[in-house]
Amino acid sequence: MVKDEVFIGSIDQGTTSTRFIIYDKNAQSIGSHQVEFTQFCPQAGWVEHDPVEILESVKMCISKAFDKATADGYNVDSGLKAIGITNQRETTVVWSKSTGVPLYNAIVWMDVRTTSICRRLETELSGGKTHFLESCGLPISTYFSALKLLWLLENVNAVKEAVKKGDALFGTIDSWLIWNLTGGVNNGLHVTDVSNASRTMLMNLKKLDWDQSTLDALKIPKNILPKIVSNAEVIGHVAKGWLIPGVPISGCLGDQHAAMLGQSCKKGEAKSTYGTGAFILLNTGEEVIKSNHGLLTTLAFKLGKDAPTNYALEGSIAIAGAAVQWLRDSLGIISSASEIEELAAKVNTTGGVYFVPAFNGLFAPWWRDDARGVLIGITRFTNKSHIARAVLESMCFQVKDVLDSMHKDAGEKGETKNAKGQFLLRVDGGATVNNTLMQIQADLLGNPVVRPADIETTALGAAYAAGLAVGVWTEEEIFSNGERMKKDTTFNPILNDELREKKVASWCKAVGKSFDLADLSL
Repeated sequence: MVKDEVFIGSIDQGTTSTRFIIYDKNAQSIGSHQVEFTQFCPQAGWVEHDPVEILESVKMCISKAFDKATADGYNVDSGLKAIGITNQRETTVVWSKSTGVPLYNAIVWMDVRTTSICRRLETELSGGKTHFLESCGLPISTYFSALKLLWLLENVNAVKEAVKKGDALFGTIDSWLIWNLTGGVNNGLHVTDVSNASRTMLMNLKKLDWDQSTLDALKIPKNILPKIVSNAEVIGHVAKGWLIPGVPISGCLGDQHAAMLGQSCKKGEAKSTYGTGAFILLNTGEEVIKSNHGLLTTLAFKLGKDAPTNYALEGSIAIAGAAVQWLRDSLGIISSASEIEELAAKVNTTGGVYFVPAFNGLFAPWWRDDARGVLIGITRFTNKSHIARAVLESMCFQVKDVLDSMHKDAGEKGETKNAKGQFLLRVDGGATVNNTLMQIQADLLGNPVVRPADIETTALGAAYAAGLAVGVWTEEEIFSNGERMKKDTTFNPILNDELREKKVASWCKAVGKSFDLADLSL
């Protein structure tokens, strides 16, 4: 018997893989597929993706997820009401409007080739590193799309020529996908959403539009930029040539904003997503809070054209799960990422070993692109279990650094606490299946860590936004998460305060050792 229901699809285009998940009215997954794609590293510190390969991965995931759901008796063809898109942020693409061909590989968010451009701008502009902070909430950093776009404009002839001819389109991955999904060269829509736009360094946080003074300062032509829309509205419809023609695209958020929505984070609530990097966001409601402690001020979400804008404080950590991949792929200490939990659990402590994964510098709250990875405290007693545990601890220490900064910026009024007066951290992402990691996180924070039953909250957030726009869900249903919370797993701290403080002091000493190492001789 065919189950004829209401479904929402979610494209989750991440840094190392793409997935498509189909959700039913109860926000339960009824079919999904995931594929990894190629990471290109042409030089040290450079990271690129092939935009065409990403597009093909989306097509494959949609097809395979449909096959799985149909095989299980779901009538997805007639029941799919809309799709949402969530994507790796800041990753930058420029393509030809007339041919649809990318003019260069996508430059990935963690790429640091723009370091010299950053230094130049800090010297040329009156405000130095914080010149654009008032308008966009972001410091000048290799992280953000505007600097990657500048590099393309200055270094790639195909991009320069296309801009001169009026044939260039700039976008982050969401823009690239939507343009292709809605027809590409045949009148594809060139748009981005407020959350992705807030990460370019080009959008005015309060006006929610491209900031002309910033464009003038950076000499970026406005006609190559996409139109900015909200996170939950019917943007357009999927074109012929795709498996799902005519289906509305009605939700779009950057991955961390989507995870925040998927976790139902209201004002005063924070989430941490553990993926290739780690990203912590605290919803500050309709208030734009300027950070004095190394955090970013950004959008949380805007759930409709006329909906209020929720803002957030964010701390971005460049290397989290990527450090586990390094243990696997570069050192061969483990053969699969899942093995790290068992290896780390063989010891109760790191034996005094501290690892700072500053492979391409450090993001929040340090913002040191001259930092490089260090492993310190090694003795003859040190074994691979100590190193594995130090890698897990490095993720948790970095999250604590960010949360400590958030508490300083937002203050007591900016935090929601439980009946015991404790601040809860909601967590999601692939690495959270590691119970040892989650316990270490609770211990180092001294606060409970709450893991949902469904840890893929990024895809869920995009589905929520899309479903909200077409009337499948209401905001009340999305944010009243009482039933879902009954299935959550809570990790409570067991480490005593004195030992926690000693470990944090040692971590800070290790971080200091990582500074000013970028020019070490080969």
